Amino acid sequence: MTTFDFIIVGGGSAGCVLAGRLSEDPHTRVCLLEAGPSDSSPFIKAPLGLGATVPSKYLNWAFETVPQAGFNGRRGYQPRGKVLGGSSAINAMIYTRGHPWDYDHWAELGNPGWSFAQVLPYFKKSQHQERGGDDLHGTGGPLNVADLRSPNPLAQAYVHAGLEMQLPRNDDFNGPEQEGVGSYQVTQINGERCSAARAYLSPALGRENLSVLTGVHATRIILEGKRAVGVAYHQDGQSHEVHAKREVILSAGALQTPQLLLLSGIGPGAALQEQGIPVSHALPGVGQNLQDHIDIVIPYLSPSPLAMGLTPGGITKLIRGIFEWRRSRTGIITSNSTETGGFVKSRPDLAIPDLQLHFNAAIVDDHTRKRHFARGYCAHVCVLRPKSRGSVSLNSPDPMAPPRIDPNFLAEPADLDGLVAGFKLTRRILEAPALAPYRGRELLTANVQSDEQIIEDIRNRADTIYHPVGTARMGRDDGAVVDRELRVHGMTGLRVVDASIMPTLIGGNTNAPTIMIAEKAAEMIAVD
Repeated sequence: MTTFDFIIVGGGSAGCVLAGRLSEDPHTRVCLLEAGPSDSSPFIKAPLGLGATVPSKYLNWAFETVPQAGFNGRRGYQPRGKVLGGSSAINAMIYTRGHPWDYDHWAELGNPGWSFAQVLPYFKKSQHQERGGDDLHGTGGPLNVADLRSPNPLAQAYVHAGLEMQLPRNDDFNGPEQEGVGSYQVTQINGERCSAARAYLSPALGRENLSVLTGVHATRIILEGKRAVGVAYHQDGQSHEVHAKREVILSAGALQTPQLLLLSGIGPGAALQEQGIPVSHALPGVGQNLQDHIDIVIPYLSPSPLAMGLTPGGITKLIRGIFEWRRSRTGIITSNSTETGGFVKSRPDLAIPDLQLHFNAAIVDDHTRKRHFARGYCAHVCVLRPKSRGSVSLNSPDPMAPPRIDPNFLAEPADLDGLVAGFKLTRRILEAPALAPYRGRELLTANVQSDEQIIEDIRNRADTIYHPVGTARMGRDDGAVVDRELRVHGMTGLRVVDASIMPTLIGGNTNAPTIMIAEKAAEMIAVD
């Protein structure tokens, strides 16, 4: 039997931060469990490698949702990183914090200590902003935040198209104002991906007090009464256990953290009994409150060689780009694919943006799982604060089975209204003069014109843009799972530290906020 002070389940964005920070104390023994392999793949290091990982099962759990009524019965796709670094190893590397209102709202919901002014120091602590530090940006932190090295002029044309639509320009979405269109900053360093594993874990791997186990699948939390004392896991077909003297910390993400709690008998009693799992601790909020950004994409064909695509010229360009990247870490391979975008309001009377835009200089159709042998580009729009709430539960008491994921997309009419407004705005931007030299025909939506046709297109094609949160939410009411210090209510020795603790979905990409949560948690744990 192996015993540590802390056991962290999940080597993703939050788990890597915790492993790196908690092991800074040489007197603290830390064990990190990760189901996937190490992060040595060149498809992780090369930013454009996400084109191979996101649509496939390579380094990816590649989950599916249950059939969605709002999608005309379709199943949604839920890619999540299965590798050290988690989804930060396969995502589009966009660094955004969300709007300050989001965190002030968390505090207003009964979570003191989580207002924007109180979480900002942890955002700053985490980052090394290559532009330099100021009141809103940090330097010297592990996570490198950079401008793209070789921006695509086509992606810049999209920004100019937004300006032609009277949208404000924004050169820093993490600055004083979020609204506007511009270029995204990315978690890259010297033209390579800077995942949470590279930023936080790699510098710590030589520490004698840190053990990192890969290829291990956690199956349950070991409990003694209401105390978590260890974790059981499978590796190479064998069952093993590790024990924790101080805490078990779940950082398996918004889909698998609630799954592991449920497998351990922690959750809604009736649902556990239906699966034949003894109730160790009744906690009705586990797996509830699932929120995700729902997104629709409008692709265009393009005659321009600046647009990427599976054509002889595009493939030749990609091969040349590989050699350039290997030689100088510049060129097309340094692209995060989604280089530009913005935050906008669907109505001028709104106080803060409620839609987010993303632009790809390539065709994205069904998460690029549907291939088109043509050059093109596309624009996404998502609803930032959806009102629909879903759930994560168990398909089976078998810990190796995937979780049952039901985002309940478009259950609330307001989400559909927002997406329709976003669709119309996105099309106006794509039809602006700045994109005329690059524009071919609409690939999928040329005949989608009326509101009824737009709604039907959304129901037939919309899906996640990969930001599930909220399934072990922080709060003080009966539906909350963790308190403001992320300790599981009614338990000792058990914490949740990942995106599942978010009470509400923030208005932006969720990777930087997840890293912030782990930075704040590491400090709370160290002084506990």
